Amino acid sequence: MTGAGQGLHGAGRLGARLWGMVRTEDEVRARSGRDAGTAGDARPLALSKHEAAGNDFLVLVDLDGAWDLGPTEARWLCDRRLGVGADGLLIARRADAGGAVLSMVLYNADGTRAEMSGNGIRCLVQAAVLAGVAPPGPVRVSTAAGVRTVELVPGPNGAVASAAVDMGPVRLGDEVASPLPGTRARLADVGNPHLVLAGDVALDTVDLADLHRRVTELLGAPVNVEVVRATRPGGLALRVFERGVGETAACGTGSCAAAAVARSLGMAGDVVEVANPGGDLEVRLPDEGDRNGSAVLAGPVRRVAGVLVDPARLSAPAGGDGGRVGLHEGGAPVSSSGAR
Repeated sequence: MTGAGQGLHGAGRLGARLWGMVRTEDEVRARSGRDAGTAGDARPLALSKHEAAGNDFLVLVDLDGAWDLGPTEARWLCDRRLGVGADGLLIARRADAGGAVLSMVLYNADGTRAEMSGNGIRCLVQAAVLAGVAPPGPVRVSTAAGVRTVELVPGPNGAVASAAVDMGPVRLGDEVASPLPGTRARLADVGNPHLVLAGDVALDTVDLADLHRRVTELLGAPVNVEVVRATRPGGLALRVFERGVGETAACGTGSCAAAAVARSLGMAGDVVEVANPGGDLEVRLPDEGDRNGSAVLAGPVRRVAGVLVDPARLSAPAGGDGGRVGLHEGGAPVSSSGAR
């Protein structure tokens, strides 16, 4: 079984349980009763699934806004039991300002909008490059947090690439009373809000959901929460609870926030390897005196599969059997066992 097939094992088994079989593209077209290439028809919604250190996203490359997807559709698509499953939904559209080639619309798994995702924007650019709408190399993307530049270096097989993104400045806020014994807590902003709790703490013993609840009570609003400890010179280990998602395998903005806060507390230097539960990410911080310097986030990205969604399913995402989801790895149908 290939690595990608292993990653799809749960999704394939889920598809078999909910709908009896995984649909191919031709079968989805046949259910609609129309050819998917005809303008104005009920063509399937074509997404791709990507991951960066286990932080997974569904990506829609929709330059001209042909699809009108909102919070309801995002919640269903990201649902790991009733939908396809992901930490978020990314939509790539044509940009018209700031020298950007693309714009990024980002929905969290709960359907709320988010300003920025370091892993998400790297996945979005990989999807755009593979779709032929953006060139490899530097790609400027407009986000709710500002314009960011992603440099993608494709791997030998196309599915795996390395990508680095200019994240903009990490703005450090106040140190606050920590709700977690043995840690110091400091606010940080990476285009979205974070509270980083750093110290010599056993990460696997922390109840992150309860900690996030207590942080929300402390601050009066939900933020992303990272708990970090130093593991070696230049290295951190991290767990993260993202607002609008929950605990995730990795967080790009969270890794940048953690690195900046850890450096301010004397726990890290300018280049920090952040061990997320799903994999390692590298953060390169600007000089401490450079308040407007950008952090750079780097690491691998991987295209997991193509996904076809029957448009009838989008009209009734809460339940019923009106639609089918087909997962495709490299264009080949994936069976319920996850194998090709």
